[in-house]
Amino acid sequence: MTRFTLPVLVLSMAALGACTDPGYVTGDAETRDEYKNTKTGAVIGGLLGAGVGKATGGSVLAGAAIGAGAGAIVGNSLDKQAAELREDIDNEGVTIENTGDRLIVTLPQDITFDSDSYAVRPGLTNDLVAVADSLKKYPDSVVQVIGHTDSTGSAEHNQRLSENRANAVADKLMDAGVAFERIETLGRGEDQPVASNLTEDGKAQNRRVEIVILPNG
Repeated sequence: MTRFTLPVLVLSMAALGACTDPGYVTGDAETRDEYKNTKTGAVIGGLLGAGVGKATGGSVLAGAAIGAGAGAIVGNSLDKQAAELREDIDNEGVTIENTGDRLIVTLPQDITFDSDSYAVRPGLTNDLVAVADSLKKYPDSVVQVIGHTDSTGSAEHNQRLSENRANAVADKLMDAGVAFERIETLGRGEDQPVASNLTEDGKAQNRRVEIVILPNG
């Protein structure tokens, strides 16, 4: 028979609550649960902390409590940063996703670059400055800038294009004051689509640059 200790049961119930929490309240207008990712961070941190406590021969309960506290702090910070970015970025095409342990700022190609180009459009400069300002305000994170393409053209060409576009966006962030050592650039080419490449709409979604903000610790 499988046995569950008290910390595991408590954390499992918390995890279940986080998974079933839709993040919205009912009504005519959908209202985001501003604490949703703080809760998620606490659950993730608690589970990790419990595992660390057990693995090191320490108290599972103490490890869970410490981990939950640290996770809640990270989640709360990401909640605040995401809300501020949504306020500061004046472009409906740019999306900000808070997964609970990171922020993902997605820049669609159609507003960022001309076709087959890796020169950032001047109209996006203010939004990238807003992202850079946010990164400077919240310095305890590292940043991955990841380029993606659709499947049009050769895989080799798309790989180079995705790398060049990631580097171009990273250059704009550094020009606005983000430290070089915080940024990693990656090109994924056509290998990580988020939609079907069989439709024009799907291809448009796949052509993007993601700025992934990962808290330290």
